[in-house]
Amino acid sequence: MEIELNKPAQTDAVASLKRYFEENLSEPIGDLTASLLLDFILQEIGPAVYNLAIADAQARLQQRVADLTSELYAVEFPYWPRQQPRRRR
Repeated sequence: MEIELNKPAQTDAVASLKRYFEENLSEPIGDLTASLLLDFILQEIGPAVYNLAIADAQARLQQRVADLTSELYAVEFPYWPRQQPRRRR
């Protein structure tokens, strides 16, 4: 699976990488280097992050589906109050 960012997100990601290098490493990087680094990160690390996000979403959905009965249960035949069955003597 190939992970691609839309143009605005890619531009923001490149700017973020450049800023990170400027503030935390000894040498700044240019647009081309930051863009290549971003491509590498998306290809190499992106699928692992994507798979984790999918697993988290599946777990959340399974939890919500399991809770449907408690959240959406409707009492059947609610007009007459429920009475205990009479015992025969």
